[in-house]
Amino acid sequence: MDIATIVGLVVAFGLVAWSIMLGGSLSGFIDMPSVAVVIGGTLGALMINFPLAKFLSMGTVFKKTFLFALDDPDGVIEKMVKYAERARREGMLALEEDSENETDPFLRKGLRLAVDGTDPQLLEKILETDVEQIENRHSEGAKILSAGGTFAPAFGMIGTLIGLVNMLSNLSDPTQIGAGMATALITTFYGAVLANAFFLPLAGKLETRSKEEMVIKEMVIEGIMAIQSGDSPRIVEEKLKSFLSPSLRKKMEAEREKEKAA
Repeated sequence: MDIATIVGLVVAFGLVAWSIMLGGSLSGFIDMPSVAVVIGGTLGALMINFPLAKFLSMGTVFKKTFLFALDDPDGVIEKMVKYAERARREGMLALEEDSENETDPFLRKGLRLAVDGTDPQLLEKILETDVEQIENRHSEGAKILSAGGTFAPAFGMIGTLIGLVNMLSNLSDPTQIGAGMATALITTFYGAVLANAFFLPLAGKLETRSKEEMVIKEMVIEGIMAIQSGDSPRIVEEKLKSFLSPSLRKKMEAEREKEKAA
């Protein structure tokens, strides 16, 4: 579970609620017609903008932003080095059992293709295509969330205009103008909060997670190609380290030194 996403949402909506309560009460900001216009209008616009199948996949998109589990780069490198050691010692066919027991579907597929003696160029092409398709699916998810962040404020403004028209058409009672204006502005408030505290931040988080996952996938491809070409475990490790930031490399090397010292 991504704790940062959960904490961020709680902080964002919590501070908004706290600010409201400092100047009044939450009940004054609850207006069901405004909720219907903003949320219903946003969902309706998303259904128009995207095919039904993609719209219905919003649940999966939200799940990825909250329950995203990314492989540890250090763990990936350690695993690939282990496979390289066995392949160099016993041959590629020795990895057949490892490929069956591998829990990562992408790595399992790559190992199976390598063990089967697939041409290196074809192997790399197949895995790169898989990565492209995964990236495209993530991009579609981020587009849905970004579109929600665009539509929500727009429907907030539409709700405000509806409220203003209703208010101006009934000016016979001046005492109701203030309340009518407040109700009209609530929809703009709903749209702004929904866009900037929910849709747009989640879209950004999904894009970030997607980039992190693509780096891991590229590491796996590089590792499999190196193993298949017969590179030594040390060369495989150095190739995969090149994907890491300098800080992660130092951390990894420090951990290895501690292990050797122990």
